[in-house]
Amino acid sequence: MIGNLHGAWQAVAGHPLFLLGLTLGAYQLGLALYERTRMAVFHPVLVSVAILVVLLSLLGFEYAVYREAVWPLVILLGPATVALAVPLYLNLRRIRLYFWPVVLTILLGGLFATVITLLIAWALGADLMMLMTLAPKSVTSPIAMLVAEQIGGIPELAAVFVMFTGVLGPLFGPWLLRKCKITEPAAWGMAMGMTAHAVGTSRAIEEGEEQGAFSALAMSLLGAATALLLPLGVTLWLALA
Repeated sequence: MIGNLHGAWQAVAGHPLFLLGLTLGAYQLGLALYERTRMAVFHPVLVSVAILVVLLSLLGFEYAVYREAVWPLVILLGPATVALAVPLYLNLRRIRLYFWPVVLTILLGGLFATVITLLIAWALGADLMMLMTLAPKSVTSPIAMLVAEQIGGIPELAAVFVMFTGVLGPLFGPWLLRKCKITEPAAWGMAMGMTAHAVGTSRAIEEGEEQGAFSALAMSLLGAATALLLPLGVTLWLALA
């Protein structure tokens, strides 16, 4: 009897869709908890990650096996990010009014976020590979992984840093914005999009349509700027070092 149960469990756990279903189930549980409480600490990304870490550890799954099983979800990150262009289109006229402030905010904010991250990590003793892994932490996962690989970082670890950045942004971002008395929808959205990419944008959309549009704009422009300028900056820095 025990042997039959063990064999049945092995068949279920070995199915290609088991880990995919486990991931979706954990996220749905986190989403239900967040919708019921509306507390940032119960954000579905944070809750689902905690659940999956515990379950995968208890079930004995290696990360490589899990990554291969959920690859369809990773592929969908691209179309999901592109779909954020919808609120951009709906608020295009207002976005045009803030063209130069948006450009300057992206350039200065992106530079500050990258430089301060590298300085803190360097002060804490991080080596060059870790610095290059941390550098693209403020952009969405597909871009961060690609950039990290180009500049000598670890793509998988870069995705982990992106995830933590995305979770911490909605957790502390709205509170900090309220403390700083920032209520302008465009500024609110830009701050969330630049610091917490797609997860921050989803939080901004909850706040309002304009906040969501500017958050999606900030996330998109910062991602493009990072992909183009960060490898160039690292190359120049290493050449001069």
